[in-house]
Amino acid sequence: MLALPKMLLATAMAAAFFSFSGCSQPLSTDVSTVKASEPAAPEPVTAKTAYLAMYKSAYKWSPDVVLLGLNSDEKSGFTFNAGKAGLWEATFASLSKHERRTFTYAIAAHSPDIYKGVTVGNGIQWGGATRDVMPIAAADFTVDSDAAYNTAAADAAAWIKKNPDKKVTTFQLGNGYSFPSPVWYVVWGDKKAGGYVAFVNATTGKVMKK
Repeated sequence: MLALPKMLLATAMAAAFFSFSGCSQPLSTDVSTVKASEPAAPEPVTAKTAYLAMYKSAYKWSPDVVLLGLNSDEKSGFTFNAGKAGLWEATFASLSKHERRTFTYAIAAHSPDIYKGVTVGNGIQWGGATRDVMPIAAADFTVDSDAAYNTAAADAAAWIKKNPDKKVTTFQLGNGYSFPSPVWYVVWGDKKAGGYVAFVNATTGKVMKK
């Protein structure tokens, strides 16, 4: 008579075990949760963000460096969008070394020759400033690339409306005798074949006419 309660108890425990096991099935994976946890792709940056990173490397090369030019670069794998780019290129010159170097800043690596971060090019003899290529003082470079793009796009609005398929083909910062201060030079399409050119003062942010 004592064996019966033990058998019933064992049966009850087994039933409870299998019932619990049935409730412990692995939860289905939420695809949206997985996607959210994946690292986001690097986003394009403005010219100043890239400039500051490149300037640090240039200063280590030569403390008396000056900026001669800065431009976005649309090599394979990198795009330009509203004043932001994944790849920027700057030319710095050393007054004491009489040399200039090209520095690049990339938000990501892209084979075969683009590396993430700052890359320094070889030195090239530099004879000093010319009328067309003059140093750009940091104090005169106050308007960032996204703001310059918005101003240039507003100036070119009518042309862009008629030519919606045309993209920005040139976006660079330079300084020459033609203007009283450094300017952003923005070109949509081919300037020799009916494209549109806009000059934006890098100090005031206003459109300038050549």
